[in-house]
Amino acid sequence: QELVDGLQLDMAQSNKPKRENRQCVHAQPVDGDPVLIPRPEENAVITAMRSRNLYKTPLGDGRHDITCPWVNEHTDHVDGGTAYFEPDDNWPIGGFKCFHGHCAKRHIRDLLEILDINVDAARMKPIIRIINGEIHRVVDAAERELSHSQRYFQRGGLIVTVVTDPGRKEARVQEITLSSLVRALAGAATWERFNATTNRWFRTDPPPRHVSVLFDAASYTHLPVLNGLARQPYLRPDDSFMALPSYDSVTGMYGVFNARKFSISEQPTIDDAKEALKLLKGLLSEFSFKTQSDLSATLAAILTAVIRPSLSNAPMFHVRAHTAGSGKSYLCELITVFATSQRGTPTTFPSDDEECRKLLLAELLRAPAVVEFDNLTGDLVAHKSLCTTLTSEFLTGRILGVSKTATVSTRTLFLSSGNNVGPVQDMTRRCITIDLDPGVEIPAARTFTKPNLVRDLLKEREYYVSAVLTIISAWIKADKPKMECRSLANYGEWSDLCRQPLLWLGCADPTDSVFESICEDPDREVLNRLITSWHATFGKSEAMVRDAIRKSNTPSIENEALSDVLHDIAGDRDGINSRKLGRWIKRHAGRIVNGMRFVRALGNSSA
Repeated sequence: QELVDGLQLDMAQSNKPKRENRQCVHAQPVDGDPVLIPRPEENAVITAMRSRNLYKTPLGDGRHDITCPWVNEHTDHVDGGTAYFEPDDNWPIGGFKCFHGHCAKRHIRDLLEILDINVDAARMKPIIRIINGEIHRVVDAAERELSHSQRYFQRGGLIVTVVTDPGRKEARVQEITLSSLVRALAGAATWERFNATTNRWFRTDPPPRHVSVLFDAASYTHLPVLNGLARQPYLRPDDSFMALPSYDSVTGMYGVFNARKFSISEQPTIDDAKEALKLLKGLLSEFSFKTQSDLSATLAAILTAVIRPSLSNAPMFHVRAHTAGSGKSYLCELITVFATSQRGTPTTFPSDDEECRKLLLAELLRAPAVVEFDNLTGDLVAHKSLCTTLTSEFLTGRILGVSKTATVSTRTLFLSSGNNVGPVQDMTRRCITIDLDPGVEIPAARTFTKPNLVRDLLKEREYYVSAVLTIISAWIKADKPKMECRSLANYGEWSDLCRQPLLWLGCADPTDSVFESICEDPDREVLNRLITSWHATFGKSEAMVRDAIRKSNTPSIENEALSDVLHDIAGDRDGINSRKLGRWIKRHAGRIVNGMRFVRALGNSSA
């Protein structure tokens, strides 16, 4: 133990995954491949020490307790503790440390010399040889060795790695630049080029041309696909919980959490689920929810935040109030804690679809836990790219600064907030609204018994996340009982895992606001006014747009309603724009409102 403690003081720690010990000499290229000589199967240093009876025992983390080869030079031949540690990023050819004073100036190269081991063999790295005419094999070998490092992945057609932001201490996905790829390939393998003059292979850096070919590749054969990051244990397709961090090949998720901090019972009961629900409701006790459905919607948002990496898609959650200071942003902060241990970084809602697509692609490439649009000043408009993101598992688009089209996973929780604004158009069925109503003139002047709720929650995050996992796991163990409820199109999987467990525990339906929003959608109201006034004017008879405009221009009480709605839809300074009106009707044709709809007349392209 003294040796281990001493090494921990003198050695830099490395997070690089350790591979099993392998052998030394690079004999022949693999399967006759002229460009790749695989990593030795055994460590040459360990093999040599065992043959000389110098090896004692492994110490863990790639360190080994050995007998010092120069023990006979020690005072009284005392073996005071000696260790060899395997190569890694900090020690490219390995390390050697003897705590006896006689060996204070001896290092790894001295050990290699006395064991008669070549420095290149001590590196324990595969060799990639640069051969003219074999660029395809060289690039393939480079990708293969890059994948073996367990640090690099493909995401959206780009090579990426998982890094920790030095400022926020948050894990995120980072795309690899061309220069970063050179460094990564140099670390993954030893590169060699043949020198005809000396008739020998010599070490070199990865050639820029070969690196560019790999960087610009349209697809990757060997790099594992990274679908996203999981900040807590998550569900796999077989309904088992993946409680181990690092990469999971089944789901394509990379876990960035400490599994020991989470506690999930193997056989949770409904009573366990009720206790967990009570715990979550306690967190929300000081928020002024307008209805029980709003409370339930918040609970559904919390469940969604925890298992979002396991869901192919999920609705957005919008927190709405009448006045500033009602707790909208704070509630979003609280929900965010269940998705990540880091504070959220809200952004403004994009003004148009092009801006929205650029923002979403840039954000989703990083695989954030949450994307939050804070303090909306207008309604939650149905940008096409946002609608696609909320109902599809992937989003495709061109990446700024890279001549590639990327396809990224959308497994991210989307939140928004605003005063007296909400989802409209196609967003009504893609967004669950949570209404807050403090019922006081100045909500910001209220006092609370838990003023630092989010800060306290962050300290016990794993405990509360475990409560959420208990609710979902208990519902699964109970054979997934289904409560009767209205279907929410495109969100069947989400409904099963985030809605049904709450209904099972007696909560109100969290999706009530969706159906209310659909009925209150401004487009639906305008269509209802148009269909009603059109029917009052023409009945079920065929009529063209110009007929409706002519009627609306005829002053009468009967035509007043039709005239008002036509001006609302297509009015301009010259009257009613027939083309604009025609396009609007065409876009809403077939949609049923109060039992009526517009249909194109047979044999008439204009009626």
